[in-house]
Amino acid sequence: MKTKMQKLFKDETEKTLVQLFRYTFVGGAAFLVDIGSLFILTQFFGIYYLISAAIAFILGLITNYALSISWVFNKRTLGSMKLEFGVFALIGFVGLGLNEVLIWFLTENVHIYYLVSKIIAAILILFWNFFARKFTLFK
Repeated sequence: MKTKMQKLFKDETEKTLVQLFRYTFVGGAAFLVDIGSLFILTQFFGIYYLISAAIAFILGLITNYALSISWVFNKRTLGSMKLEFGVFALIGFVGLGLNEVLIWFLTENVHIYYLVSKIIAAILILFWNFFARKFTLFK
């Protein structure tokens, strides 16, 4: 008999709640790559925070894709991995646009520290990315 831990963490699944649970971990890992890169590029390399945010977001996107196809989503809609990554990235770039607008708005208009703005944006974009990818690519 399979344990609940196996079902949550190991077994292939088509259950949306299990996938969302796993995607939260994947999103967390991608977020660490994203926010870590944002901080390093801005604080240590002196790159303007919105440019750093775009670069960091792309690094997080690549991390997210690699982990999503290997652990979260076992059914794939498209036969071509290149096309699949293209659509995955397109959804990510919509998220990037939302990310940039939210970080800019919260930092410049609400006067929230840019890393806190990033955290708020990331939480909101996590849901956009998951559901857009789930119902477009991995149904």
